[in-house]
Amino acid sequence: MPEMPETTKTRERNDEEVAVQVQKGDIESFRLLVERYEPKMTRYAKRFFFDGDEGKDLVQEVFIKAYVNIRSFDASRRFSPWIYRIAHNEFVNNIKRRQKERENVSIFDFDVLIPHLIAKESADDGVNNTEVKRMLEGSLSKLNAKYKEPLVLYYFEDMDYREIADILHIPISTVGVRLQRGRAMLKKIVTE
Repeated sequence: MPEMPETTKTRERNDEEVAVQVQKGDIESFRLLVERYEPKMTRYAKRFFFDGDEGKDLVQEVFIKAYVNIRSFDASRRFSPWIYRIAHNEFVNNIKRRQKERENVSIFDFDVLIPHLIAKESADDGVNNTEVKRMLEGSLSKLNAKYKEPLVLYYFEDMDYREIADILHIPISTVGVRLQRGRAMLKKIVTE
């Protein structure tokens, strides 16, 4: 019987395997994670902040924090939500710092305190997704960050409700509420 070629040598390591190597001290492997996630994090920051330099600085901070905290990554879970959570925290902290600089505003998140249950997504969501992506491109700057971020994660980063909930540390039902309200706000902005 002929010998089968070994595919594991040529198979590319997934993010979780690379993270485990970094946890074991393989510092060079972290570069692979940066190469894989830098474009995603940069795109996320641009859609979140609309400032190239500030976004680049924040993306660097995300990778520094990811490296420093890599041992806290649970390899039985997906790497992507873990690093997006770090980015979310960094971006939100930056927004809070900017808000404090401008004015002293308290942050009250009614949706987290009293989440609303929503129905599951409908079959025509694929058509709606294309329409919402188009609206998002030109209207994101007009949305409040708590609605903008779930929309960006869902439509541009292809995250599901559970991943978004993990990243934002909110209930899954709140993700649905924010997406629904964000879509309604976008439609209102577009029609005006």
